[in-house]
Amino acid sequence: MHAKTISLPTLALATILGTISACTPTNNASRVAQTTHQHAQPSIPLPTLDASKPLDYPGIHNVVAYHDGFISGSVPEGDAGFRTLAGMGIKTIISVDGAVPEVEKANALGMRYIHLPIGYNGFDEDRKLQLVRATRDAMATGPVYIHCHHGKHRSAGAAAAVAASLGWQTPEFGVDRMKVSGTAPNYKGLYAVAGNATLLNVSTINAVPANFPAIAKPSGFVQGMVEIDAAYDHLKAIEKAGWITPTDHPDLVPVAEAGRLADLYRTLGESDYTKRKPSDFARLLTRSNEEAQKLEDLLAAPGPKDPAALSAQFKLIAASCKECHVKYRD
Repeated sequence: MHAKTISLPTLALATILGTISACTPTNNASRVAQTTHQHAQPSIPLPTLDASKPLDYPGIHNVVAYHDGFISGSVPEGDAGFRTLAGMGIKTIISVDGAVPEVEKANALGMRYIHLPIGYNGFDEDRKLQLVRATRDAMATGPVYIHCHHGKHRSAGAAAAVAASLGWQTPEFGVDRMKVSGTAPNYKGLYAVAGNATLLNVSTINAVPANFPAIAKPSGFVQGMVEIDAAYDHLKAIEKAGWITPTDHPDLVPVAEAGRLADLYRTLGESDYTKRKPSDFARLLTRSNEEAQKLEDLLAAPGPKDPAALSAQFKLIAASCKECHVKYRD
């Protein structure tokens, strides 16, 4: 960002106001904290656009630049992750993950959270417009960090689509950056959104309401289980087709459905509902998440797929679900 030239009258007025503020005893500590956040110099260099592989930092992983000051990566892990982002000078964090973000930890370090979840199959035009406006407006205050859970797939697709929509980079460049992030070729929906993105005019972006939530309203536990059942049924259809997209259901992408299932298990495992249940309940959800994650990894891996291995992994998910249902289903 370029430094602005300040006129002498403006500087004099600022000095007077600063003197008055200094004489006011109320909220003095908060003013000091705000000043510290606003003027602290970044101590950790941001990744650059010429980096050919993702970078890891304390508490954040798979970090890749999609524009100067606009980077994608994993969810911040604990205090270390948020300290790293603050050290980079990040001012806004945008989560496209389904899990509830740790807003208080970000706020404590002078960073704002925006929560706009997307799926593994891509996202619609309305969500893209929201992500574009949120990013454009946030960049006016400083660098932006966009993340999903692992920082490989969803945040990479969102970042590439945003960069092309704002005219920062070509769609082709964004797709190349997704490959640097590690987005598997099987995530065709995410690649399609990024590859088909076009420059948006200012009036279109300005028409998007800018009241973005820090925490998107999560669906209830029952609704989450309904979505798990749907994803499970989709995977059964995919298995029946030989672990490829069924001809009678061309919208189903195997790896995306497995990723969706893993994400749902993880999100429900972190929910308030689960926290009120016995610890064994959370353990079973965690196990289901891990088994679904392994299925996603198998489907995302390059090269030919082993249908028998995929079916064996799918059975482990089913076994975990069955155990949980026997113990806890109402």
